[in-house]
This record gives sequence, C-alpha cells and structure tokens, in this order.
Amino acid sequence: MTVRTGWADQPLAADVATDAVKRLLAATSTRDNDVSRVIDALGAELTARVLLDEIVFRAELDDLASPAGETASVILDLAHRGNLLRALITVRPKGTEVYGEVARYAPAADELPAPVVRQELSEVAVALFGPAELTSAATRTIQWPGHEVVVPSPERLALPAIFYATVQRIVRALDRRDPVDLTELAVRCGTDKWGALHQYPRHYQRHFGPLRDRRLTILEIGIGGYHDPEQGGASLRMWRHYFPRAVIYGLDIVDKRPLDAPRVVTVRGDQSKTEQLEEFARRHGPFDIVIDDGSHVSRDVLISFRALFPHLRPEGLYVIEDLHTSYWPEVFHGNDENLDDPRYTVGFLKTLVDGLHHEELLRPEAREPLPTDTQITGLHLYHNLVVIEKGRNTEGSPVADLLREERAAQQ
Repeated sequence: MTVRTGWADQPLAADVATDAVKRLLAATSTRDNDVSRVIDALGAELTARVLLDEIVFRAELDDLASPAGETASVILDLAHRGNLLRALITVRPKGTEVYGEVARYAPAADELPAPVVRQELSEVAVALFGPAELTSAATRTIQWPGHEVVVPSPERLALPAIFYATVQRIVRALDRRDPVDLTELAVRCGTDKWGALHQYPRHYQRHFGPLRDRRLTILEIGIGGYHDPEQGGASLRMWRHYFPRAVIYGLDIVDKRPLDAPRVVTVRGDQSKTEQLEEFARRHGPFDIVIDDGSHVSRDVLISFRALFPHLRPEGLYVIEDLHTSYWPEVFHGNDENLDDPRYTVGFLKTLVDGLHHEELLRPEAREPLPTDTQITGLHLYHNLVVIEKGRNTEGSPVADLLREERAAQQ
C-alpha cells in the first residue's frame, strides 16, 4: 500500500465541493450503485478532501477544547484501491479562549504520535451521504500510539483526554450519530428562528423530521446579515447540520458568496422579480423544501410563491415565515383593515384554504379558481408561520356531487 500526502493542504472551493457532493449523493443512494467508480471519476484526492471537510463540519471540532489547553491531533487515513490518503486533524486552543481551532495538513508518517482512524474511502462516502441504514464501519480501524488496533480505555492512554474526545467526535460523525434536535441546532448556529421573536424549530421538527435522512434540495430566501457579504447565513448552517444529505441554496438580494460552503450555495437574486426566480428555479430546482424568510413584504412573498411553487416537487413543503408582517402597514406595507384582502399574505392564505376544499364548493361561481387548487394537500398554520404541502388534491367529494345534482334538479 502506498501513502499519498499533501492533498489536504489547500482549501477546496465550495462550488467544486458541492458539485462533487451531488455526484456522491447520487452514487450512494442505493446498494446497487458503484461508489468506487464514481470516486475514480471524481478522483480519490478530490473525494477525500470533500469527505474530510464534511467530517470536520459534522464533528463540530471547532467547539472542542481541553480545559488544560492541550493540542490534540488525529490522523485520518482514507484508503482507496491500494492507496492511502492521509490528513492530520488538529484541535488547538485559540489564544486564551477555551474553544478549538481546526487546522488540517498532511504530516509525515512519523511526525508525531497521534491516534490513527483508518477506513475505506467508499465506505466513508456511503456513511456520510448514503441512507442511514447503509452506514457501515466494517473497514474501520483505530490505532492509538503504543497500542494495538483497538480502542483502550481513557485511563490506559498516555495522552491527554482531549485526544480521546477528538476521536469520539470523528467516529460519531462517521457513524451518523447526531441526536441533536433542531432547537438546539438553532441555538448553536445563532439563527433568529428560535428566541424571543420566534419559536419555529418545534414546528419545523414536526414537518422536517421525517425528511431528515433523504436526499433533498432546499431553498431559503433571505440569508441575513443585511448588506455585509460576510454576515448572515446562520439558518443555512443550521440546515446543513440538520439535513446531512441535502444541498442548500440561499437566495439574497446581496451577494453572499463568502458564505458558500460544501453543500451550501448562495445566489444573488431579487425575490420580487419573477423572471429572476424562474431562471433560478430552472437552473437549481426542483426543490423539496422552500423557505421564504426574505423581505416579508406581501407583494414579494406572493410573487415568490407563484414563481417557485411550480418548481416544488410533489410532496414538497413551501414555508412562509413571519406572517405578522402581513398586518403591519408600517415598514412592511401590510394591511390591518381588510384582513381578507388576497393581496396580502394572510388574506392570500385564506384563499388557499378555500382552494384546498375546492371540490366541496356547491356553486362553481363562488370563487375564482386558482392553479394551486388541485396541487395543495395541506396548510399548517402556526403563530407567524405556515407550512404548505404540495400534492394531488383531486380525490373528489361524492357528497358534494350529490348535493350539486339535487340543486340542479330543483332549478
């Protein structure tokens, strides 16, 4: 077996990494796909770098530090067709603050005594990007300095406990063991979807939980951080954590490309411009989840819905946040007089409720039909939040049919 080093020296461009992830997601989705063939096409080095970034992200090593301030290093060996790609993951204190800073580089084989986690590249790819039930550790070994390829107890280690904790975090990421719920992730990532203003994660958990292990394409309108290109993106980071097999797009009127990361793509666009939204959707859709956390101005919200809902997959979810702005004339140009006005977000949602029951209406002229009448199977309204389910709404209504016939016979 040959050992190749040096492949992790430079950061990988986010767009290159995301394109590689898309191919790995497709290759690892079933037992039948030849993952090794796709790795050969991508290149083992590129694949290993993508997987390394994903492991470090999921292991959350940046918040791991030793109270005593020790530095911990773990060698990660990824094997493919007789070659070994090696990187060193180092967690060290940053200044006097008690949290870790992750550094990655390729050491010589005997540079320092560090634990070695070794696993086949293809098995790691499936573990990270395939369905959870396909996760395996059959080829994994863990070797500690001075020990056989076993995991000794911390008491037997001639190393600070921070080494043991670092290995645990890496193994947890490889095994897809992440019990953290969405509320905790919202707090960790610093998104305002949870806090004094909103309590969205508990509702999202209800609707998104069953989808968490699926391959998804997610769009969120509005990235945050206002006009600073390097600020915002907390929600995108939260979705990247919560959906391990998703590619997440963020759309914002400000260029936010500095926030791009593997599986996270930001695009500059105006949600009030139908043509821009449709072009974006043709290029990056269809979507499984769309979340509108943009301007919150009703006109923009409705333009976005009409442009993007056709690009939502069947059984997809369309979410609109901050419904309260529909009632606020100041700042958000809302309406607090005619609450049923369909030009405003909440009034428009009321028309969708009627559309949901379009087959129950006894008088066809009772309302103007909407294109979405046959495409929405559920609306879940919460405080300041709505989750709209897309699906086929043509199951019929025998009772309504009978009543209509009786009415017609009486006329």
